[in-house]
Amino acid sequence: MLSNAMSTSFFEKLESRARAADSLLCVGLDPRAANANDARDQCLRLIDATHEFAAAFKANSAFFEVFGAEGITALCDVIQHVPRDIPLILDAKRGDIPDTSAAYARAGFDTLGASAITVNPYLGGDAIAPFVENAEHGAFVLCKTSNPGADEFQALEFGDTPLFEIIAQHAQTWNTRNNVGLVIGATDPARLARVRELVPTMWFLVPGIGAQGGDLKATLRAGLRADGMGLLINVSRPLASATDPRTAAKQLRAEINTRRTTSIAPPSAYPDVSSRTLSIPRVMRDDTSPLPNPLAASPQIENQLARDLLASGGVRFGEFTLKSGQKSPIYLDLRRLVSHPTILKRVAHAYAELLRSLTFDRIAGIPYAALPIATATSLELNKPLIYPRREVKEYGTRAAIEGEYEAGETIVVLDDLATTGDTKIETIEKLKSVGLNVRDIVVLIDRGQSAGEMLARAGYQLHAVTTLPQLLQVWHTSNAITSEQYNAVNEFLRGA
Repeated sequence: MLSNAMSTSFFEKLESRARAADSLLCVGLDPRAANANDARDQCLRLIDATHEFAAAFKANSAFFEVFGAEGITALCDVIQHVPRDIPLILDAKRGDIPDTSAAYARAGFDTLGASAITVNPYLGGDAIAPFVENAEHGAFVLCKTSNPGADEFQALEFGDTPLFEIIAQHAQTWNTRNNVGLVIGATDPARLARVRELVPTMWFLVPGIGAQGGDLKATLRAGLRADGMGLLINVSRPLASATDPRTAAKQLRAEINTRRTTSIAPPSAYPDVSSRTLSIPRVMRDDTSPLPNPLAASPQIENQLARDLLASGGVRFGEFTLKSGQKSPIYLDLRRLVSHPTILKRVAHAYAELLRSLTFDRIAGIPYAALPIATATSLELNKPLIYPRREVKEYGTRAAIEGEYEAGETIVVLDDLATTGDTKIETIEKLKSVGLNVRDIVVLIDRGQSAGEMLARAGYQLHAVTTLPQLLQVWHTSNAITSEQYNAVNEFLRGA
């Protein structure tokens, strides 16, 4: 065997295959089978059908280990069936004290024949070292995973830095042989973009497209390197369950490549790094008809928001008298978020994920409820904040708009809720009076009471992280509210 100094590194091999196949598609081998033979046969058929269009394959060891020794034999057969020029990633999430990691590495690379392994960084760099001491073998370090509970630990902050960012930076220091990458889920494109900013040249293995709800366009926009490489888009169940997996793989490769070459704008904010702005097309405003909102929160964000609103008291059910005098069975009070910093930070992240798809120079928060949210979002995005005063002060500068700005800049307006749209128009008029431009208004919750239509007629686009009807559905499905509460609020919204 060649020495490490002369051998081809794992990512050199991967890039060579990706260019030869003109593909960033990683075909997941996650067989749902009744026995080891079925698992092997499912995977062999999928490999035969899709290998022409695959940059890599990823075999999930759990679906083989469940069948004991026969399953391990089947896994060996599957790995050996992959064409030699195509890397095979063993999804085993290994990581232990060095001696044990060394045994895991030998098992994965020498016994099973994998090209790379997913590894857990929790034990530190010495636990990772055995997997990457040979440049020909790769390791994808778990960084920001695609499961709903990922933030429980991965988003914890040490100082001002979340754990997933620390992992990314450490992994970059481990990548001395061009064989360390990161696992980052497609379900969180904003944080995918953040990691790409931190490690502009590393390869990412990206699960979560398909059954977990990840968006392909947002993923590519957030994570591609400046050279159009650097991502392995893993797709498992949609291909395995397709009537014609070959055609499905061919179409998926074509969709990825179309977005790589046409939808992905060249980076501007970060030289030699893919832009953090997600590629979601802006709706043209050529009439006054209601405009569809092309942006939506991921199911994970929406479900977390639903839980957070209940936990913080930001939503309450009962009988409430609104400012209009109406009696309402629900009351939304997002001012309470200021007393829940962890929840406020998650809310800011939800806004930021949506805002990255828009073009603007500054954020304008509407007093008063939205100001803490807008401040947290400004910090999340590192975008400057301004806000219009409700009353112009009669002393000092007598400024109508607080903060720095220049006439001609584009401002995105942030508020907490959207009901009728009147307060948004008032804010926009104040901003326009000093020469600022406004196209977009972003809220956390659209109550579904005609604000979007009203703003569209005025020439503006309303974007919402979620809507009250969608939250109601989440609460009802999870038994957080009764059917009587669910029906009462829906009836109120229909009559409002």
